[in-house]
Amino acid sequence: MRRALIVAAGSLVPVCALHAAPSAVDDRILIGLQGESLTNTSGGGGGSLGWLHNFDAATLAGVGVEYQMLANSHWTFGSLNASHTMGEGSQRYTVYGEAHEGGGNSGNRALNYHIEAVGLVGTYFSRLSVSLEDRQFFVDTVSGNLPKLGVSYLWNPHVQTTMSYSYSIGSNLGTRLASGKIDLYSPGVNWLAGFSFGQATAAVLTGSNNLGVDTFAPGLRVKEGYVGATLPLPSARSEITLVVDYQKLSNPSVDSNRFQGNLNYVFHLGHHGT
Repeated sequence: MRRALIVAAGSLVPVCALHAAPSAVDDRILIGLQGESLTNTSGGGGGSLGWLHNFDAATLAGVGVEYQMLANSHWTFGSLNASHTMGEGSQRYTVYGEAHEGGGNSGNRALNYHIEAVGLVGTYFSRLSVSLEDRQFFVDTVSGNLPKLGVSYLWNPHVQTTMSYSYSIGSNLGTRLASGKIDLYSPGVNWLAGFSFGQATAAVLTGSNNLGVDTFAPGLRVKEGYVGATLPLPSARSEITLVVDYQKLSNPSVDSNRFQGNLNYVFHLGHHGT
């Protein structure tokens, strides 16, 4: 049977990261556009629309909707997310949760799409952060849990590095992924770059999106690299982010290269001090 590999935004390159406003109530509209190519397919793309609200400097919630298509498949899902930070001074704890629910079609076959996650981040000495997350997948023929342990360190106000490792438990996820990321902060442009390598199923490779197959595919070996930049636009009360991502996917029956570009725009509706 012919297989159609459906790949969307990389799990290490989220369209909108959860982060609270520095010291104010804040509302943001998020618009995302995406285009991609994948070996032996006609390519694809998609778009997303979201809203984030900071109730105060410690509490955030958001909703969104996203549509994706590639080759002979398409899917749509809605998202809910929230986070809350506790503690004062140099030691803080953040709890967060998210849910992505929807479905679509791969050729003539319907596919389901359900991903939920909960996590805890502890920050110490205002520099070291340790995170623990559990993500539940139920996407098409793939299901199971994916715990992830991550460590971030802010070396100075301009450089932060992150390392993480994911190891699936139960069902057919079959995932072992190591990842790294560096963020460079500057007054004009913020830069990011990262990588991942290991084994993952289709659904895991995309985090809040989907990689579906007409028949179940064995775990894929993946090598991923990405770079991006965020440009603040203070006069327009907004910021724009561009991320370019590459993945090399392989197993005994699949050998594919995937390129993807993500353009994300965030507009601040307005804020006031709490």
